[in-house]
Amino acid sequence: LATAGSIAFAQATPVGLWKTIDDETKAEKSLVRVTDNAGVLTGKIEKLLDPAKQNDVCDKCTDDRKDKPILGMTIITGVKQSASAADIFDGGHILDPNDGKVYKVRLSPADGGKKLDVRGYIGMPMLGRTQTWLRVE
Repeated sequence: LATAGSIAFAQATPVGLWKTIDDETKAEKSLVRVTDNAGVLTGKIEKLLDPAKQNDVCDKCTDDRKDKPILGMTIITGVKQSASAADIFDGGHILDPNDGKVYKVRLSPADGGKKLDVRGYIGMPMLGRTQTWLRVE
């Protein structure tokens, strides 16, 4: 039972490999690997799915990622499990490499951990937009 519980818990966290889906075009964009380092989650672009974008750089970024390759870029930083809800991970930031903007982020596993609702926002979570990512592994 302990092993089954740990497997279920692992699937109910954002940790893993995710296929990103554009919330407007519904196109598959990239694979992002979310990792846990001492309770702090980060997400890095592991693969770009559009062959024409393999060499794209973040020319609109305004921080140390400016003009750096999008492939391999860390786009999620500083996320931790919420103290108020076990199924919400927040407190960090997410970069949109398309416009170079950095947003606050809330990650919420859904559908038994098969999906991840990624909400980027400014100010309050209700003032933002959500993408649903699909678990690859």
